Amino acid sequence: MLRLLGIFATAICAIAAAVLTWPAFFRVERSFPIAQIVSFRGVLTVVFAVLLVIALLVAIARPLRAFALSLALIAAVAMVANVAIIASRGIGTETLPAKTDSGIRVMTWNTAGSATSPDTVAQIAVAMDADIVTLPETTIETGERVALAMRDLGHPMWAHYADYPSTEWDAGSTTLLISPELGDYAVIESSQDGTSNTSTVPSAVAMPTTGDGPIVVAAHAVAPRQSYMQEWRDDLQWLADQCAEDNVIMAGDFNATIDHMANLGVDGGTLGRCHDSAAETGNGGIGTWSATIPAMLGAPIDHVMASGRWKPTGSLVLRSMDGSGSDHRPLIVQFEPVD
Repeated sequence: MLRLLGIFATAICAIAAAVLTWPAFFRVERSFPIAQIVSFRGVLTVVFAVLLVIALLVAIARPLRAFALSLALIAAVAMVANVAIIASRGIGTETLPAKTDSGIRVMTWNTAGSATSPDTVAQIAVAMDADIVTLPETTIETGERVALAMRDLGHPMWAHYADYPSTEWDAGSTTLLISPELGDYAVIESSQDGTSNTSTVPSAVAMPTTGDGPIVVAAHAVAPRQSYMQEWRDDLQWLADQCAEDNVIMAGDFNATIDHMANLGVDGGTLGRCHDSAAETGNGGIGTWSATIPAMLGAPIDHVMASGRWKPTGSLVLRSMDGSGSDHRPLIVQFEPVD
């Protein structure tokens, strides 16, 4: 009887480890609580490593040896698999390539409202030579102060926004800054009036009115709290739908990792036709949230994505700003146009 219980328990543990390691295979990547757990692959890897050590210690006791060694094997396989997944997405690069005349740099930073000063945002954006800056949880008043500070630093930007007045705090606003060198832009009406937008916190879709610049989407999906799971899933689908063209750059706080975007890509894309730029340039495994924990243990939920006309040539998760006030880390990506 005990032997059968041991086999049953081992099978349950193996299934649980497989689900947490490859949730998309089981189609549970956007289900509660799997979605929350797999957000933190770094932490999950540490947990499997601890379970491996515990199982090996338990194996010292002869009556439990077979069972404990079986659990140790499961933990070891899951730990190695998660390490491999994180490594394949990238464990961090420290520099960006030199900017070219044809290149575009995009920065996204959830500023957590007034937690981050406009001058700090402006200084980082100018230092990164950003042409597009998406700022979830940032009001247009704050965004204009950032734009003015950038102008004073010799780097002018136009400020655009979308907001939901009914959403409390600064989370009800998303600001988008675009360099005049990319031409004139306007936020589409459906972004401003909310007729076609993310569900609870706003995103802004800006179309070029002059020039041939990319469609720019400043993204903000609602967090996957238990009571908002369907809204979160709807937000990810809506964002995927915005990446239907070849000339789209989408950046912001998706409140989702690459794992959650499984089966939402089109023609090999990560989300719609857009590809995740950090994962393609060596930073896809670095946590952008929360800035209060080590980056390798955090959740990479902030993304910069682009469709076929733009190729990422480098990226950077800026860890030096962990004490700036925001609970997110800035992400910067450099793109080159594809001929």
